[in-house]
Amino acid sequence: MIDLALLKILADGKFHSGTSLGKELGLGRSAVWKQMKAIESYGVEVFSVRGRGYRLPKGLDLLDVEHVRGLLSAQAKSQLEHIELNTFTDSTNLMALRNIDQWRHGALYVTEYQQAGRGRRGRTWVGSLATNLYFSLMWKFSGGAVALQGLSLLVGVSVIEALSEVGIKGVELKWPNDLLFKGRKLAGILLEMQGDASGEVSVVIGIGINVLMSESSKQASQIDQPWVDLASITDRKIDRNKLLAVILSRLIENLNVFSTQGFSAFIDRWMAVHAYQDSYVKLISPNSEIEGICRGVNEQGALLLERFGQIEAHHGGEISVRALEAHVK
Repeated sequence: MIDLALLKILADGKFHSGTSLGKELGLGRSAVWKQMKAIESYGVEVFSVRGRGYRLPKGLDLLDVEHVRGLLSAQAKSQLEHIELNTFTDSTNLMALRNIDQWRHGALYVTEYQQAGRGRRGRTWVGSLATNLYFSLMWKFSGGAVALQGLSLLVGVSVIEALSEVGIKGVELKWPNDLLFKGRKLAGILLEMQGDASGEVSVVIGIGINVLMSESSKQASQIDQPWVDLASITDRKIDRNKLLAVILSRLIENLNVFSTQGFSAFIDRWMAVHAYQDSYVKLISPNSEIEGICRGVNEQGALLLERFGQIEAHHGGEISVRALEAHVK
């Protein structure tokens, strides 16, 4: 496992000799070399120059719980009862589920690297060490599963609004839980529910965002669809601590409204950033494929598809949406 102290030293992007690193960490030069190889294996670029030592050319923007907490809105700060940051974990959703008996509401789980990150329909979410955002928020709702209709769409709206707040425009939503930029995947959302389907439920809201991905890394080569990161769509360095705090502040603000008003309070905001609004799409499920014109969503968060002059409502689960070339916008 990589020494967190080593990551903190290398975060400045400057050269550090193997000798100095070894003295500071209490490691031999061979052990330092192995640590550097381990860092590379997690998708981080490492420069090694004889006589100068090791350097991470892009540096590292390490997450810091107290820094994030200090950047939160007053509302988010008061409602986040627990924040846990692990450098490595299997997945932040699993972190949340393991602690559900202790923390059913207002608990945030963050990691620098997910070894078993999960996406929708059982897909694996991959990424590099200390470069992206992976976090899960445990939130409690009353009213059972019915009260959760449209929740994943509300989360997507919240992330886009937070990105806009820090100056990142042009991100769109793909029903039900992907964020796209010019058709390429930027972020994904995975919700998992625990509790009484007709009473009180706790939902793990898992979010993964590509902030800085190396195209040459092993992790990037494992992604089976077009992707994009924030670093490539903006000419500014992304402060991950600030971005996380802004997203959480907007998300918690919107969750409070959602708890009393449902998705209907956000439907217009979702439609305004819908990637496939009034476009020809194909809906793919395990047993069928159908085509039609996408007419947005209803107040329950179902996708509306126009076929043969009729509007059909399709709910989530195993349905995927694919854009077709013909457009009617």
